[in-house]
Amino acid sequence: MKLSIIIPTYNEAGTIREIIDYIQSVNYPIPYEIIIIDDASIDRTYEKELLIRLKNESARSNIRVFKNRINRGKGFSIRKGIKRATGDIIIIQDADTEYDPKEIPKLLTPILNGEAKVVYGSRFLNTPRPEGMVYLALIANKFLTKLTNILFGLSLTDMETCYKVFRARIIKNLPLRSNRFTFEPEVTALIARKGIGIKELPISYRGRSFKEGKKIGAKDFVLAVLVLFWHWIKR
Repeated sequence: MKLSIIIPTYNEAGTIREIIDYIQSVNYPIPYEIIIIDDASIDRTYEKELLIRLKNESARSNIRVFKNRINRGKGFSIRKGIKRATGDIIIIQDADTEYDPKEIPKLLTPILNGEAKVVYGSRFLNTPRPEGMVYLALIANKFLTKLTNILFGLSLTDMETCYKVFRARIIKNLPLRSNRFTFEPEVTALIARKGIGIKELPISYRGRSFKEGKKIGAKDFVLAVLVLFWHWIKR
């Protein structure tokens, strides 16, 4: 078994080195690879990503870096990473430090034990309001998760979480088309439509503000609602 950690990045020069260090400091139960997809960053993120790869080549660490020619969006970058992943299990990791890689081994356990094929790390199972999450983001997350549950008969607490873990053969066979942040509702709807169960486990979280680089906005909320209804109609 092997794990593929996909990291979509855009203008994360301030955190990319740190998050890679965090990932590599974790003791995983299986071998892993890191796949970085740079979405045409206009700061020094890509330069740092190349330096990270070169530095780790001497240690034979399995890090691969790809760059989109133009900015295409988080969903596009994730889809690109999924195509290039060689692992049996795939997880998405943001390039900032909101999500702690130390949570990953726990999220892998149900899949490795054959208890689940898809695992979501929930920010809301341990607390009603995760650290650093602004009120509007809290309401948006709660609304989108509730809507997802109503439309697809699920019982999730955190549909919008970044930490989604999949058996590779499942995620690679989904007809994903999202280019933006709508990857989250799209992949959840497609999994639900296939009747595949989603197991949730609690994770820690430390949100960041827009001043610190957070990029998702009101437009993405509206698009997420539209994506959910579109897949509900297509059931």
